[in-house]
Amino acid sequence: MITVSRLTKTYGKKVRALRGVDLEIGLGMFGLVGPNGAGKTTLMRILAGLLRPTSGKVSVFGNDVTTGRGKKAVKEVLGYLPQELGLYPDLSALEFLEYVALLKGVTDKVERTKQLDEILELVGLTQDAKRRLQTYSGGMKRRVGIAQALLGKPQLLIVDEPTSGLDPEERVRLRNLLAEMSARCTVLLSTHIVEDVSQSCNDLAVINLGQVIFRGSPGDLIAQARGHVWNLVNSTERPDASLTVVSTMQAQDGVTYRVVGIPAKETTANPVEPNLEDSYIWLMQQSRSIASNSMSPISRVN
Repeated sequence: MITVSRLTKTYGKKVRALRGVDLEIGLGMFGLVGPNGAGKTTLMRILAGLLRPTSGKVSVFGNDVTTGRGKKAVKEVLGYLPQELGLYPDLSALEFLEYVALLKGVTDKVERTKQLDEILELVGLTQDAKRRLQTYSGGMKRRVGIAQALLGKPQLLIVDEPTSGLDPEERVRLRNLLAEMSARCTVLLSTHIVEDVSQSCNDLAVINLGQVIFRGSPGDLIAQARGHVWNLVNSTERPDASLTVVSTMQAQDGVTYRVVGIPAKETTANPVEPNLEDSYIWLMQQSRSIASNSMSPISRVN
């Protein structure tokens, strides 16, 4: 469905956002995870045909997005929710979505009304559709963003950091909505929140410093961290700086730290089964270690 080969993107002369990215993405829901500044947004914008790569090849449904014809073909089957979606605060959600539908070429009034009714119901905004967008909460605005991306019945839905800043209830609602959409089209979810991927994606890639450092299932990533996650029980001192503290629990007779890394031999540590967050942290530890030994620094951008 989507093939990325040796993709690079350089801003100016020094900022290397992507460094030889290779990816194949199939049907269903795919998670792209990485810290802020890892290159996720740059990759999303290239896939959406909004940004031209410096070098490499990108094919979406057989269309080369580096060409004018391929870019046009991709945009016709694409739904895109950027990190920051510009909304018109004085419009109602219904008015805004009708405007977007017209821009997307849904000119038949009967078809447009049908799509708007279905999508508003899907994102749970039917009762609030005539309210002005300036009265919407952050979570409701994100749902409007998903709704506009779904207009035109896209085959590919790209969402960039959709749950950032949302409360837990809205995050769960939005994750479930995206998972439901993955039965209808390919969904590409870009996020720095590991929990979003663990709850919704069976296939993922981790990107850091412009390079893919992991590609596989959540179970594959967890397997890599086994033997590297520990509980330090009744500890009276903070763990060594070489360990990453995932959580801290205060007890009556001391503190229990959940840590990722390799404890010193004299440390009393109990091994525990890693979760996806632990495994992501372990992977990032290894990535930073490799990067620190590299002779050429890598610049960070979105």
